[in-house]
Amino acid sequence: MDLRKLKKLIDLVEESSITELEINDAEEKVRIVKHGGMVSHHYSMSPVATPPTSAVAAAPAEAAPAEPELPAGDAVKAPMVGTFYRAPSPGAEPYVEVGSAVKAGDTLCIIEAMKLLNEIEAERSGTVKAILVENGQPVEFGEPLFIVG
Repeated sequence: MDLRKLKKLIDLVEESSITELEINDAEEKVRIVKHGGMVSHHYSMSPVATPPTSAVAAAPAEAAPAEPELPAGDAVKAPMVGTFYRAPSPGAEPYVEVGSAVKAGDTLCIIEAMKLLNEIEAERSGTVKAILVENGQPVEFGEPLFIVG
């Protein structure tokens, strides 16, 4: 994670009424906790263990992997920032799979934002060609979620 982003997160926790913030993604984990006005933070990268140091060290920049070729079709993009869920509840069947036929208005997934579950619907009829986001992963506004063709 970029140190500027980490500093912004710490500043946001300091200025807000929240007492704890934890962000997990595939490679990194950040946890910021406010105790009586003081903020402490923990930063780790998974799955590689980092050697103990007295200061937080930035990981060397790695070459970005090549983007995989996406199938032809229209991208269904996230209309908001939140957490992506493929199914209506844990353990339930996903709304759609690759190869599923969908009609305009069919629910494709849920994005949880501020404790509200928002159903994301297909904008047009077609077949789900690709699912671009993993279940439980945070998504950004405008990020492609599905390819429907």
